[in-house]
Amino acid sequence: MPNLAESTKSKLHKLAGALGYETRHWTRPVMYESCHKLLKSIDLEQLDALEISAGAFFRELPFKSFTEANYPEFDVCEGVLDKQFDLIIADQVFEHLLWPYRAARNVHAMLKPGGYFLNATPFMIKLHPQPHDCTRWSETGMQHFLHEAGFPMSKTITGSWGNRACVRANLNRWARAGWFGSMKNEPNFPVTVWALAQKPEDQ
Repeated sequence: MPNLAESTKSKLHKLAGALGYETRHWTRPVMYESCHKLLKSIDLEQLDALEISAGAFFRELPFKSFTEANYPEFDVCEGVLDKQFDLIIADQVFEHLLWPYRAARNVHAMLKPGGYFLNATPFMIKLHPQPHDCTRWSETGMQHFLHEAGFPMSKTITGSWGNRACVRANLNRWARAGWFGSMKNEPNFPVTVWALAQKPEDQ
């Protein structure tokens, strides 16, 4: 049961949202909307999904099934689960991994033939070791990284979002978009990068 402080915080968030105040981290709204559109394009209601170190957003989507595998009980750098999935999600995870290539190969192994990997990571944002912070990818870098892990470039869709105001706002704190945080995209200042990569049907 949530404590009083959590309950009050939840009510304040709902009230702020009702008043048009964006309570999510400034880096997240465009990324989540874009990722949701990508998943809708592949009929998410038919997907058995796994999220690595699951957060709040994706678990609420209407998947056929949803499984979470959380660190440290499951370390995607060290092994695989004994099951395959139609979709694997890593949201703000891969920048923290000491062995991202090894982890991406493990993701590839846990996907059914033709399955999808949705990977979202930060780019122009401060270091946040939890417990490590190791790697950043641009869209081009993400596409080539995933290709080395077995995902064809021709089957990988990338996107990114950010602007100078958001970069500045997040230098010293985790800023909320609020009422005035611009959602304009300036491609030379990406704050978040994401990719939806498909495993070949014959693998």
